[in-house]
Amino acid sequence: MGHLDINVGKLKKNAFRYSKVRGETASRVRIPGGVIDAASLEKVVEIAEKYGNGVINLTNRQGIEIPGIDLEDMDKVNLELQPVIEALNINQTQENGGYPASGTRNIIACPGARLCPFGCYDTTAFAQKVDKEIFPNDRHVKVAFTGCSNDCAKVRMADYGIIGMTEPQYDPDRCVSCGQCVDFCRRRSVGALTLVNGKVVRDTQKCIGCGVCVVYCPTRAWTRSEEHYFRIVLLGRTGKRNPRLAEDFIKWADEESTLKIIKNGYAYIEEYIDPNAVEHKEHIGYIVDRTGFEKFKEYILKDVQLSPKAEVAQNIYWGGKHYDSF
Repeated sequence: MGHLDINVGKLKKNAFRYSKVRGETASRVRIPGGVIDAASLEKVVEIAEKYGNGVINLTNRQGIEIPGIDLEDMDKVNLELQPVIEALNINQTQENGGYPASGTRNIIACPGARLCPFGCYDTTAFAQKVDKEIFPNDRHVKVAFTGCSNDCAKVRMADYGIIGMTEPQYDPDRCVSCGQCVDFCRRRSVGALTLVNGKVVRDTQKCIGCGVCVVYCPTRAWTRSEEHYFRIVLLGRTGKRNPRLAEDFIKWADEESTLKIIKNGYAYIEEYIDPNAVEHKEHIGYIVDRTGFEKFKEYILKDVQLSPKAEVAQNIYWGGKHYDSF
């Protein structure tokens, strides 16, 4: 098979990288939520040793890249990846295995409440749930989940960043007025707590729902709310054109609304994507730059029933690049 015989668009859509090495490619293994079982990881190692050059690259988006694969072996690699795809419960539509779409990037997540004491929810489970709802999809979208406002997953660099929140529950009968929650909220968060007449008062407008008070309270006077809440931040990006961090859109959002907001964005893309975009993968942020945020907001909030607690930004503005002249 000659190098020029390859359909590069099809190659990339099938999650194989176009390589600078003539006659070679790299397979990209998508791992929703960043969690893979040991048996599947062992299978990936076997593929790397059998078809690749024995090296595995860990990607920035919690995937695995297997370089050094001959272009002629792509179908064989797809077949051998099928058990991994099934073990990870990934939506796919190709009978011969492999990933049928790679425009929407792998959904990433920090370890969340499964591991981290600061995690306000199960980030992996939510990431996997969203993955099932939106894949396979070729539109250029990035979604990321993080358990709390520490933002270890760097979700403010994604199109949809989901930050865990909790509404701290205070039991004054368990409080011994030690002041530890006040101290740690001041040092590790936003200083939303004060000690008044021996009891703690929370400034609800200042509180960001991070749960630091819960983690550091020695008597469990502070606990997490049964309800899970989320701060949704929108349209962060890197890249060539005007890189920027995501801006806050909604805080105290519920899970169902968050999921629907992410899904609704795809209808917006289908309506307004540039028909001449390379490989039909125009980044969603560039589309919003063209149509304006109001139109995007109209689409993503369609049929969304936010809880009364949710607070929504009426408009969002992103800063551009600024340089000082000398």
